[in-house]
Formats: sequence, structure tokens, C-alpha cells
Amino acid sequence: MDLLHMLQVSASALTAERTRLQTVSSNIANARTTKTAEGGPYTRKVPVFRSTPVSQDPFASVLDKKLQAPRVVDVVADTRDPEMVYDPGHPDADPETGLVAMPNVNMVEEMVDMISASRSYEANVTAIGATKNMALKALEIGR
Repeated sequence: MDLLHMLQVSASALTAERTRLQTVSSNIANARTTKTAEGGPYTRKVPVFRSTPVSQDPFASVLDKKLQAPRVVDVVADTRDPEMVYDPGHPDADPETGLVAMPNVNMVEEMVDMISASRSYEANVTAIGATKNMALKALEIGR
């Protein structure tokens, strides 16, 4: 296992988790947005992760073949319907029913995603630190 490959996996994971945190923060910021430029309420966004092999070498070790670097391939809109809330005084309320189409953002779900993403980010920062320490200890052996 090459130390550079371990760093590549952790760096890719850091980038993916940063994108996940940005998506969650956008969802939280727009949790009450009932009118967007496209029309209608804000639609929750969800990042799509995919793992890709780090090593393309056909003679790589079995561990290298199993080691996958996560990355975000797309950010898609959540397909759930908007939540209909009765609020006849709201400017975007339907005049007949008094219902307002609110974004399909669940704050509890977003907070759980935020905590999960931040913990994953921390774990990858720790993995990079451990990799760096292993490399330094390996260099000290040669003294």
C-alpha cells in the first residue's frame, strides 16, 4: 500500500464531505423559501456519492484494488413533494384553500446529515495525520 494512495483517498473524501456540508447548509438556509427563480418552493438538494478505484495499475495489490476513493458525481433534487401548510396570511398562500407549498426540507434530517458529514470530515483529517506520522516514523528508521 502506497502512502500516496492513502492520502488520495482521504483527500477525495474530504472534498466529498465538504460538498455534502455545503449542500446541507444550502438546504437549511432555504428551509422556509417558498418562491424560487424557477417558481414554487425550494427543493432539497442531495449529493450523489460514487467510489472510484485509486490505482489503475493491473499489478496493484489486492488492498489497492479494494481501496476506493469517494467523490461526489452530482447534486440532485429530492423527489419528495413539498409540504403543504395551512397559512392563509402568507403572501404565497393559495387564495381558495389557504395552503402554502413549503420546501421539502426536514430540519432534523439535515442536522443529522450535518453531524454525520462533519464527523466523517474529522475522521479523514485524522487519517491524513496518522498517514503523515507513519511516513515520518518510517523516515526516522533510516537514521
